[in-house]
Amino acid sequence: MGRPNDELAQDNFSTVRVGLLGCGNVGCALVSLIDAESEAIAERTGVRLAITRIAVRDLAKRRSVPEIASRLTDDPMSVVEDEEIDLIVELIGGIEPAESLIEAALREGKSVVSANKDLLASRGTKLHDLAASAGRDLLYEAAVGGAIPLVRALSVSLAGERVHRVMGIVNGTTNYILTRMSESSASYEEALIEAIKLGFAEADPTADVEGYDAAAKTAIMASIAFNADITAHDVYCRGITEIVVADIDFASRRGYVIKLLAVAERFVEGEDESILVRVHPAMIRKSHPLASVHGAFNAVFIEGEHAGELMLYGRGAGGSATASAVLGDLVEAARGLQRVTTFEQPARRHVQIRPIDQLSSTYCITIEAKDRTGVMAEVADVFGSQGVSIRSMEQTDSYSEARMVFITHLARESDVQATLHGLEKLDSVVRLGGLLRVVGDEDE
Repeated sequence: MGRPNDELAQDNFSTVRVGLLGCGNVGCALVSLIDAESEAIAERTGVRLAITRIAVRDLAKRRSVPEIASRLTDDPMSVVEDEEIDLIVELIGGIEPAESLIEAALREGKSVVSANKDLLASRGTKLHDLAASAGRDLLYEAAVGGAIPLVRALSVSLAGERVHRVMGIVNGTTNYILTRMSESSASYEEALIEAIKLGFAEADPTADVEGYDAAAKTAIMASIAFNADITAHDVYCRGITEIVVADIDFASRRGYVIKLLAVAERFVEGEDESILVRVHPAMIRKSHPLASVHGAFNAVFIEGEHAGELMLYGRGAGGSATASAVLGDLVEAARGLQRVTTFEQPARRHVQIRPIDQLSSTYCITIEAKDRTGVMAEVADVFGSQGVSIRSMEQTDSYSEARMVFITHLARESDVQATLHGLEKLDSVVRLGGLLRVVGDEDE
């Protein structure tokens, strides 16, 4: 254990008092980390961190750090307004009361560290501007990639780099599910149940499996990478619930793996600039670095004009991993209090959001059709009528149906969607399977 808060060391280290809003898994992990490592943190950073007040919803709830009882309160605003508190850490989650508390803290002249991806993905620009006008830091490394220092890499290390694309696996739950489906041929339902039992997924996994969690993180990544005003509403989003083992097996035979990818990319055409942000399952070549990211791990692949290709990899979830990212922000914010002047972040730009219909990619399209003469010709006519060229096709037959899997040449999303609409109208088509975009084959 580190030194108790009422016996803060009288030494050459600067003591920074922290107010914590929310003390769930991440909050308890953060308290334990700081209490246990306070001396080592001070020696490495020159700053002694002390969590002196903690706001929680239920004072009677049992927590994994029992010695924090004397620091608890159920009045979060009293923590924000406490004149002895130097920094605020927000781990409540959701929009309210988190937004009001962060705004109040910034207006009180306190820097804020947050792990709240939903809030930052929807109100990030507003809070970013408020922090700038207050001359305080708003840091949120833990909101995107868990222990991966992605925000700092994009905002600091690559501040002078013109980033073209950020692409990655940013949700550990879905990556675990897809890994299990790939390695053990477990069904989606079986893999999801296992993920819940192991704590990789919530009892209600909707935000993860439908892609909403990844979409929020993608909006934050894109905002930083392109210094742009981008919200979660700008992100095209599809989850993994339609993926079946047959899709996984087909991809593997063809040299691909299926991952839920988050992609943010910049398009420049003359003087016009637009940004396309999307989350969806995709087939990716086994040779690509992201293909080897297994289990609940995350990784982000960055493509810059001068730096070239970079990849960051690490644990994307869990109390300890997220607490580590929060701690990094805390140290940075604490050091910021010692600066005479505060670096003012540039205002985020308003940019044109490119619709998914304008994406050009190769696609994997699966249909189940009646096993009868002439079906292939009918299907091919629909592809041809929309100008979508078929690169390859695989067919497997059952008693009365045929499962056809097509990979296209480079095609426009709008044409592919029109093709799917046309296929649905065919009497010979029993049902459409999932649509998978193929990443890495754009030049083939």
